[in-house]
Amino acid sequence: MTLSYRQPGVVLTDRRFTVPLDHDHPGGETIELYAREVVASDKVHQDQPWLLYLQGGPGFGADRSVGRPGWLGRALKEYRVLLLDQRGTGHSTPANRQTLPLRGGPAEQADYLTRFRADSIVRDCEAIRAQVTGGAPWTVLGQSFGGFCLTTYLSLAPEGLATAVITGGLPSLDAHADDVYRAAFPRIERKVTAHYARYPQDAERARRIADHLLNHEVVLPNGYRLTVEAFQSLGIVLGTGDGTHRLHYLLENAFVRTPQGFTLSDAFQEQAQGMLSYARHPLYALVHESIYGQDALPTAWSAERVRAEFPQFDAAKALAGDEPLLFTGESIHPWMFDCDPALRPLRETADLLAARTDWTPLYAPARLAANDVPVVAAVYHDDMYVDTAHSLRTARTIRGLRTWITDEYEHDGVRTGGGRVLDRLLALARNEA
Repeated sequence: MTLSYRQPGVVLTDRRFTVPLDHDHPGGETIELYAREVVASDKVHQDQPWLLYLQGGPGFGADRSVGRPGWLGRALKEYRVLLLDQRGTGHSTPANRQTLPLRGGPAEQADYLTRFRADSIVRDCEAIRAQVTGGAPWTVLGQSFGGFCLTTYLSLAPEGLATAVITGGLPSLDAHADDVYRAAFPRIERKVTAHYARYPQDAERARRIADHLLNHEVVLPNGYRLTVEAFQSLGIVLGTGDGTHRLHYLLENAFVRTPQGFTLSDAFQEQAQGMLSYARHPLYALVHESIYGQDALPTAWSAERVRAEFPQFDAAKALAGDEPLLFTGESIHPWMFDCDPALRPLRETADLLAARTDWTPLYAPARLAANDVPVVAAVYHDDMYVDTAHSLRTARTIRGLRTWITDEYEHDGVRTGGGRVLDRLLALARNEA
């Protein structure tokens, strides 16, 4: 049964699909996928082509927007849009601390989660495409990890694609997770340096908070243990368009004076826990490093190991001298599974995933070199989350791919650009730009 309803300027329809858990065994266990169809209210009865949106992440459900903001408004001028909750996210058989015990213990949970990577997501898309489009190929917009999935789509099933539009999501085709993070930490440092140049007062504020956390045990209202490493991880926002401002406003009122002396304010703690908790997207923490697993080597908590190669990120060393405290960015660490109550029951599962060595290839370079699907990609000049050099090397591998390299936007430009990014890329795909 489908249910349609209205928001300003759009008609929404809930769509549900049943797909195999393991596409190599189509007669086995199944899972449910959820997607939201969006059409402009004045085009409900028109026959429009389809655009599938693949969300960034991994582990995030599709956007829950109201009306037709930003890129969605631009897309609805000519497409029906399908917002897919990728498997394990949103309403698509969610995978979290509450549901994963249904699979059994940590070993069974880890085995289950190996089927939640880009290759399975692409095969889900192909399984539902016939039901949505009647078999016609569709345009796919992949943001961030969605672009990783779209690169896999071009490798596994290009016949399903009319046009591929990638924003901030051209992956390296062969880099190990260690290579990814060795490239990432210098980029993160540049973003932190730029933040302190914009808000120099934040350098001392961050040092003061870090010093407090090194000398006090702080547990946030939701049970999250706020360590200095956890505080540093708030730098993940610095890769977004407004992230530097959000971090500044978080830091400016961190302390409040009490009868016992200065302590972290309730307002700071409430805001910090909302930014740190993985309760809404635990799959991100569980499978994040596995998106780089393609060889016989384990990811083995790559970000944690590689971070040790960059001692400038050590908070205690920074505070012992006069160096600025460096925030960190998009990386997952084992201590997160100790700090976050949404992740604590899944620590052993995460360890088992980090130790796996049987990851299969996600990309087919030879097939990409023979690509005949129109492909365009926005590559952000100093993207904090996806290495620009890796992206451009991949761009040169995919036959016919056209890039738009820009420093006008950060990684989330397709969201913050008010439709301009998508408009530019669609024009590029049609050789109009």
